[in-house]
Amino acid sequence: MQLHSTSATNAHLSARSPHVRRTIRAATAAGLVVIAGLTLQGTLSASNGDGQGECNAATLSGRYLFANSGTALPPAFGLTVPTPSADAGFHVFNGDGTGTDTVTVRIGGTIVLRNLVTPITYSVNADCTGSYSVANGPAFDLFIAPDGNEFALIATDPPGNYPSSIHRRVSRR
Repeated sequence: MQLHSTSATNAHLSARSPHVRRTIRAATAAGLVVIAGLTLQGTLSASNGDGQGECNAATLSGRYLFANSGTALPPAFGLTVPTPSADAGFHVFNGDGTGTDTVTVRIGGTIVLRNLVTPITYSVNADCTGSYSVANGPAFDLFIAPDGNEFALIATDPPGNYPSSIHRRVSRR
C-alpha cells in the first residue's frame, strides 16, 4: 500500500517552468561532479600515503604482529608428509632494510622454535612490493600499504612453506 502519490509529486515538478527544471538538473549534475571529484581526490591522496606516491625501505618501520596456521608441505622443513603447522610472533623493521623477527613455530604437535630472535633483511620497491628473508631461513614476497601500517606476505621459499597473511603495525618502535 502506497502512503503518498508519486503522480502528485511528478505533477508538481512538471508544473515548474522549463528554466527551473533545467536549473535543478544542472545543479544536481554539478553537485554529483563535485562529489565525484572530492571522492577521487580523497582516493588519490589515500593511495599516495606519504604524499610522494612511492614506497621505500623506510615505509616499513616499527613492530608488526603476525600469526599463521596452515599445512606445511614436503619438502619444507624436512617434512615427508603434509603436516599442520602454525607460527606467531612479531617483526621489527628498522626502516633501513634490516630488522629482527621474534617467532614461535609449531609443526605437527611439536614446538620447534620458541621465542627465537633472528635477523631479517628486506627490500621495498617504489610500487610498494618487496621481499623479506630470515637469515638462513624462509623468504617471502611483500605487498605493502603505502602508509606502511600493514602488508600482505606470502611465502616463496622453501617449497612447501605455507604462510600468507596480513601483518599490522602495532608500534612505531
